Amino acid sequence: MNKLLSVCCMACFVAACAGNPFNGRGVEPGTPGDAVIARWGQPTRVVRLPVGERMQYSMQPFGQSAWMVDLDAAGRVIRSRQVLTAAEFNRIDVGKWTRDDVEREFGPPAKIDAVASWNGPIMTYRWNDGSDMLYFVYLDGRGVVQRAHPGMEFFNAPDRE
Repeated sequence: MNKLLSVCCMACFVAACAGNPFNGRGVEPGTPGDAVIARWGQPTRVVRLPVGERMQYSMQPFGQSAWMVDLDAAGRVIRSRQVLTAAEFNRIDVGKWTRDDVEREFGPPAKIDAVASWNGPIMTYRWNDGSDMLYFVYLDGRGVVQRAHPGMEFFNAPDRE
């Protein structure tokens, strides 16, 4: 019975992966933007870049990935990449980046919080680094990043009294 259950679970996993357009390692440079939309659907958001535009495919608030597909002025793919990673988050330049910079590079956050101990919004991204993680970006009242760091995301953690 356990073997049958394992086989069924694996078949469901393979089927789910096959239908997911984000399973590939992105799209090849030179691919027309229309072909990306045909494959992946409408982007979450499109943002202007100095040359061309970026199509953002974010799985936030519940997913743990966000794909950025950069197009040149002719509308062809320059590069595509999944950006919710430690290496990408480490690019955040505290004291220089603004909320617009963060959202251009990572897409919309999973949520935006406010707490009494911080004078500004806190953007939170869900991601996975081998464990379920959160990435917190603290903005000041002017929208400038003042602090950024990862944290663990705990599901179904027992209540502690």
